[in-house]
This record gives sequence, C-alpha cells and structure tokens, in this order.
Amino acid sequence: MFGAKRLGTVDNDGKLRVVVELGGVQLFIEEVPPGTHAAPEPPYLGLEHIGLLVSGIDALVAELKGKGAEFVVEPRSPRPGTRIAFIRGPENVRIELVDRSAA
Repeated sequence: MFGAKRLGTVDNDGKLRVVVELGGVQLFIEEVPPGTHAAPEPPYLGLEHIGLLVSGIDALVAELKGKGAEFVVEPRSPRPGTRIAFIRGPENVRIELVDRSAA
C-alpha cells in the first residue's frame, strides 16, 4: 500500500524472511514461529507502531481506504500544522501517518 518493493525472500533457519525496500530503506519481515501469542491491543511494550512521514494525508487516506486499509484512528490534528492517522498493520502493529505540512 505504501509503494514498497519486494526484493526477495530468504530462508532464515527455517523461518521465511521477506525483504522489502520502502523509501530507500530495506526492511526484513520475518515469519512468526508457530505457537507465538498474538499481540495485545495497543498500547503495549514492544513494537507498538511505526511512523511514516507523508504529505497530503487526506488524499493518501482516501487512496489507502480504496486499497482496503483499516484505519484505527481517522485523520486528526493533535496540534496546529500536524495531522495524523493510524492503520492496523500485520500482527496488530499500527502504522502511523504523520503530515507535518498540514495547514
């Protein structure tokens, strides 16, 4: 949904690792071992969310909703000049969109 490019997959000691590039950064997403407990509802200790700096958040939100993204926090302004929204990502990790150019 964010234009990440899948670079490939790797077998990492029997676990699948998917390698993607997002904004010039390579990310490794590794398979969770069987029997692992599901993440609790946020907030919690651990990787609770990641943030992505964006511009034009309202248009982006509309585009992502069209692709099926589930928003757990609709766009809002916590302070002047900033708008944020949160998407439910894999394993209940939230993805925050931050637009600091919002007027």
